[in-house]
Amino acid sequence: MVNTASTSSTADNILRCAQSLIVAGGYNGFSYADIAKVIGIRNASIHHHFPSKAELVRTLVARYREEAQAGIAGMERQVPQPLEQLRGYIAYWEACIGDPASSFCLCALLAIEMPVLPPEIALEVKAYFRTLSGWLTAVLERGASEGALQLSGPAQIEAEIFMAVVHGAMLSARAYGDAGMFGSIVNPLLARFARPA
Repeated sequence: MVNTASTSSTADNILRCAQSLIVAGGYNGFSYADIAKVIGIRNASIHHHFPSKAELVRTLVARYREEAQAGIAGMERQVPQPLEQLRGYIAYWEACIGDPASSFCLCALLAIEMPVLPPEIALEVKAYFRTLSGWLTAVLERGASEGALQLSGPAQIEAEIFMAVVHGAMLSARAYGDAGMFGSIVNPLLARFARPA
């Protein structure tokens, strides 16, 4: 009889390790041997759970997107105000910036490598961005209709700008080695959305 808890735990450890290795060096910056060395298992054990690197990373991105959707749904339930939801999203990334394992959006990093990614991973990365864009568009539309946010263009374009600024701020914080750079870049954007009291 297979111990599913142990199997699941091993798969989770592999996925966590792969994520931290991608954040550190990108899709082509790691191998199964790297994962095996970090978590102390054989390459064959990794292949048992994920027959190929493409399947491993596809599974990782799909799970990452599901976790993001769950986080967004939780925020929607707990924080009904659109501006506070945007602040919450930014606060999440501000908290992550200092953690080497999660200091950067996994899908943003993979998007940089889109031309060399296997198609199944590219599809998952695109799905992540579509999901995030859809949520941000809905938040901005709701905020504008309630009079809580001021937009200078269509909500969908503003959502894309918001995503680009947040991901660009991650890049700047990483490039300068200064976590505070993230807030310096994104906070003026939030201020632009906020209606004067």
